[in-house]
Amino acid sequence: MANVLKGKKIVLGITGSIAAYKACHIIRGLVKKGAEVQVVITPAGKEFITPITLSALTSKPVISEFFAQRDGTWNSHVDLGLWADAMLIAPATASTIGKMANGIADNMLITTYLSAKAPVFIAPAMDLDMYAHPSTQHNLETLRSYGNYIIEPATGELASHLVGKGRMEEPEIIIRHIEEFFARRDGDLRGKHILITTGPTFEKIDPVRFIGNYSSGKMGCALADECTSRGASVTLVSGPVQQETYYPVARLIKVESAAEMYEAATACFPEADAAILAAAVADYTPEVVASEKIKREKTGPMELRLVPTQDIAATLGRLKGMNGKRQLLVGFALETTDELHNAQDKRCRKNLDFIVLNSLNDKGAGFRHDTNKISIVDADGTREYPLKSKAAVAADIIDHLVEELKNRP
Repeated sequence: MANVLKGKKIVLGITGSIAAYKACHIIRGLVKKGAEVQVVITPAGKEFITPITLSALTSKPVISEFFAQRDGTWNSHVDLGLWADAMLIAPATASTIGKMANGIADNMLITTYLSAKAPVFIAPAMDLDMYAHPSTQHNLETLRSYGNYIIEPATGELASHLVGKGRMEEPEIIIRHIEEFFARRDGDLRGKHILITTGPTFEKIDPVRFIGNYSSGKMGCALADECTSRGASVTLVSGPVQQETYYPVARLIKVESAAEMYEAATACFPEADAAILAAAVADYTPEVVASEKIKREKTGPMELRLVPTQDIAATLGRLKGMNGKRQLLVGFALETTDELHNAQDKRCRKNLDFIVLNSLNDKGAGFRHDTNKISIVDADGTREYPLKSKAAVAADIIDHLVEELKNRP
């Protein structure tokens, strides 16, 4: 995934809550993703976690007072507010939330907040009764009206309604919200709508049996995460998989059969700027589906008549551009022989802009692996890539997609 937090400067405000210990996990997560973190802690916050612990994690002195105790150096809340790319207050107590909403600047954290020009994220932490109290809810609504982002307790939803039990959201979810913000604001796919298909399809034989394949959906989910991390709005049409995306997609459509995937993909394609067809769609489906489980004892040898499924790639290739804008269409090919010739032929026949070629002859590539080895085939030829994690492969594919989008009039 695109590392949207690399180089970002983040002020982390910590207040007097038992959840203050989670700030250590937030710091580790942010630093691991390349962010620079400056902690500002309230006097009450120091009762729950020591500044020396926080300083060791950030490699920066923790700021708590307006003047440093050792030499009287003035800590400028104005400079700190201007330095930050984002400010995160986690945990945020009811007291701090009330002060922020009403401009009561009686400590370094609140004055920094009032000086901040960057987006502010607030993760409340308190017991349920305090959280549900009308005054707390009024203060949260006030902060929302100021343009702050409230990460609701327990659910992580940036929502305006009462949810959760007052417990601060988990650190990884808090970090994810900040990543999503920067992706939407700074990503090279911001404003783009990307349609992605992923996973296998199951073609029913009877109520308990089906024809399927080994696709895990890992590649499609990696592509969805890469696109979301670059600011795209992603519609994910997914066959039956256990795999989930790291980032929530704008729209998730779950399907089972090739016919259902065809219907969903053709319905969503007109509004897309690009479509990436990573699903392993069945080429054939049973002509007749038995209404009851077929008993082996009654049938003996069984003949199964198969008919072709509708070709999603070919249909979208015909629809491409009919919405009045230039659309990009990306396909996948899994081959075992004459790979490059077959991939180029498929690209031309189905009006694809480029095709991602996998070969089952490559160790560590294809279904159910965490790695993949691809070649990107387009009108200019072939670009080969070494074996990589599927997340890294997704980045290569989306790099090529972004390059193609930029080169389009």
